[in-house]
Amino acid sequence: MQYISTRGQIQAVSFKEAVMMGLADDGGLLLPVTIPQLNAEDLAAFTDLTYPELAQRILSLFVEGLPPTDLKNLIDRSYGSFDHPEVTPVVRQGGLYILELFHGPTLAFKDVALQFLGNLFEYLLKERGEKMNIIGATSGDTGSAAIYGVRGKENIHIFILHPHQKVSLIQELQMTTVTDANVFNLAIRGTFDDGQRIVKEIFGDLEFKTRLSLGAVNSINWVRVLAQVVYYFYAFSRVKKDTGCSEVYFSVPTGNFGDIFAGYIAKRMGLPVRRLILATNENDILSRFVSRGDYSIAKVVETPSPSMDIQLASNFERYLYYLLDENPAEVRRSMAEFSRSGRLSFDVSLQQRVAQDFLSGSATCTETIRTIRDFHQKTGYVLDPHTAIGVKVGQQLAEGDCPLICLATAHPAKFGDAVLEATGTPPIMPASLKGIEQRPRRCDIIDADTETIRRFVVRNSC
Repeated sequence: MQYISTRGQIQAVSFKEAVMMGLADDGGLLLPVTIPQLNAEDLAAFTDLTYPELAQRILSLFVEGLPPTDLKNLIDRSYGSFDHPEVTPVVRQGGLYILELFHGPTLAFKDVALQFLGNLFEYLLKERGEKMNIIGATSGDTGSAAIYGVRGKENIHIFILHPHQKVSLIQELQMTTVTDANVFNLAIRGTFDDGQRIVKEIFGDLEFKTRLSLGAVNSINWVRVLAQVVYYFYAFSRVKKDTGCSEVYFSVPTGNFGDIFAGYIAKRMGLPVRRLILATNENDILSRFVSRGDYSIAKVVETPSPSMDIQLASNFERYLYYLLDENPAEVRRSMAEFSRSGRLSFDVSLQQRVAQDFLSGSATCTETIRTIRDFHQKTGYVLDPHTAIGVKVGQQLAEGDCPLICLATAHPAKFGDAVLEATGTPPIMPASLKGIEQRPRRCDIIDADTETIRRFVVRNSC
């Protein structure tokens, strides 16, 4: 399998090159040349596979150059760190299915991809005899998951930017209490969008990227998306086994478009998804795009679901590539226009094509808290505020003749203030978080300035 850029100005690269490149050298995002197709017989064969077995089946369609036994070992190591034997179990609550993606080391869905990517980085660096400096920006969960994926690993230093005092306390502590020598936490005086912009600007300097051997863990790295494709197939196989359904809805709380784009790839591969339901908070750029073809930047609003407090969705360009009929020249034109004006508009014909894949809605802060409260009163199950948005929007838009699967993207204990406000009771604290407030911390507060952060990376690179 070869990989190309959404902007079409690099030669096709191998899977291994795609992993190490992260952001394409022309500023675009990497995608496979073709998307493998699966049929009903393939899907039926997935029903009784364990999660690692299914991951092997799906990933092997996109991965070249890794012996099957090595791929299996990477998968087994990655998911052996999860606290549930099914890795991403599916539970039925309140007339819908919840895909629990929070059983990894940092209690968020990002672990599913980043445990695998961290091990893959280590494998490839050892194979090449090279070192890597990873730079990433986080709105909360990516940072800790990335840090836990590479902490203590040889030949890797990691620099994670998070918006100072704009993530939950638990999210901050999960990052800053990791004091391994190869981990650097940078709290930037700004927003997540500032951090994401800085990372893209640094990666856009190809001489600097090469000299510092930069690697990407944000969802600009294709492996992040690829690893997440697996759990869509896993969830469908479990729900089909339970209900005999022929298709499903997935409701996905998303701000950066990566998690739902993985679902889109699964759908293109042949997974029978009636619609992907895109659920946003009051930072609704993606919902406005789906609902009325308006992709335009607005001011970031702080909400109880901080991981979705985003206005620049870095994975949107990948979907745009397919929406524009895989025409890289049109993608370049569109992204240049968006960079200039902060806005893209889509005509009725394109909006109709979007509607074939997506439904969308948003939830206010009040609606989010109310959903946590009402769902808990009805079922006894505690939703985190991101998952609550997916539940609220999913229940609003899904038709009753088709099962609804809502992605639970984080453990409620990561957002204890919101849960306490909604239910009157703090969430049960998992063992991994007990006493985290008393652990030593290390973090640098720094201006949201590209040159300042570039100099910091140079001083502390491996």
